[in-house]
Amino acid sequence: MRRRAPLWLTLLAAACGTPQDGTALPRPSLVFILADDLGWGDVGCYGAPDLRTPVLDRLAAEGVRFTQFYANGPECTPTRTAFLTGRYQQRVGGLECAIGLGGVGRYDDAVRLQAAGELGLPPSEPSLARLLKDAGYATAICGKWHLGYDRKFHPDRHGFDRAFGPLGGAVDYFHHCEPDGTPMLYQDGRPVRREGYLTDLITDEALRFLRSRPASPFFLYVPYTAPHAPYQGPRDRRPAPVPEVEWNRGTRGTYAEMVERMDAGVGAILEALESEGLAGRTLVVFASDNGADPRGWNHPWRGGKGGLFEGGIRVPCIARWPGRLLAGTVADRPAMTMDWTVSFARLAGARPPAGRPFDGVDILEEVERGLPPSPRPLFWRARRGDRTWRAAREGPLKYVSRQDGGKLEEFLFDLERDPAEAQDLSAARPADRDRLKALLADWETRVRPGR
Repeated sequence: MRRRAPLWLTLLAAACGTPQDGTALPRPSLVFILADDLGWGDVGCYGAPDLRTPVLDRLAAEGVRFTQFYANGPECTPTRTAFLTGRYQQRVGGLECAIGLGGVGRYDDAVRLQAAGELGLPPSEPSLARLLKDAGYATAICGKWHLGYDRKFHPDRHGFDRAFGPLGGAVDYFHHCEPDGTPMLYQDGRPVRREGYLTDLITDEALRFLRSRPASPFFLYVPYTAPHAPYQGPRDRRPAPVPEVEWNRGTRGTYAEMVERMDAGVGAILEALESEGLAGRTLVVFASDNGADPRGWNHPWRGGKGGLFEGGIRVPCIARWPGRLLAGTVADRPAMTMDWTVSFARLAGARPPAGRPFDGVDILEEVERGLPPSPRPLFWRARRGDRTWRAAREGPLKYVSRQDGGKLEEFLFDLERDPAEAQDLSAARPADRDRLKALLADWETRVRPGR
């Protein structure tokens, strides 16, 4: 559906959620479902031509579909850091690149922290789960962590009452280990063994949490590993784990099977919310952590995972809250992963500690009340080895730079007229290029890590 909600209808939908006597509404439960490496064009309602996502399509029809939603980073770890902190991941240090298999740092600052045993999200960093737990929410994560291997970095150290899933960035979907055979499946800080396809195990654990009738309200974070490599569909079990040399081998058909199984898992979660009588008082958000690799489909955007062209960071995002968000709404305002952190905290009545304000905006409030988009620039920086990507967007203009060793490339695009980033305007509009570069440089000085 592509109809846009008139302003008066959006305001009416928001008003309907508030009792006429002015009393506060019960705080909603919050579910955040995160796909791993899912491209913009890998969901039916975003134009997928060759795979089926009926559940996500229905979720969009019943809620809000965002068309200018950005991941905070073009890889796994950075976006997850930003979601759990509500701040640019650069503020933490060492986490603006995906942590490598085995807990390896992949650029200078991450290497430094790895050597000191500090590569991960430190427990001293206030997390969304901790804020919500302190506000009286039951909290659970069912899925991929990827924010540190050492015990001190595990989810239960960050405010999650219950935690299940792999610690690292990717594991064999059936043997649940990294390529060297190291087991990666953990529950509440302890290694566990389970039989089954990992996508299904993540879904089952989420269902177990919901059916245990957690104290309401609750925060359930479901970061699937699908459709991240290794490319294994539900029927692709082998006697031994997939060797590392084969991890990135796979077909679009296998990728589609992985996405469709995840879609079915989302459907099971939605059905559980309905059967437990929780759907009407639960906000459900679905997004991807970054763009797809070559097996996925980022069309019509340029580039993909790992880079800061639109294909690496513009991702699907859908939100549903029956009775509060008008069904079938299309929101075309720019937003980022960390914006949902602000919305979740506000709904829960939680605030970040003094001196650590959120960097995002309350995207839910903007959409609910039909407010104009916040007039703010958006920033990205992604590092791996000697390569550094930088980007800034203000209004329709987007500046991108890519530095690889001593080679520097710069680009300026007008996304309103050229959403596919086909025409570089940096030479034709040097004043705009330099203005965005200056904004970016100022932002970099303000998000320097403190460790």
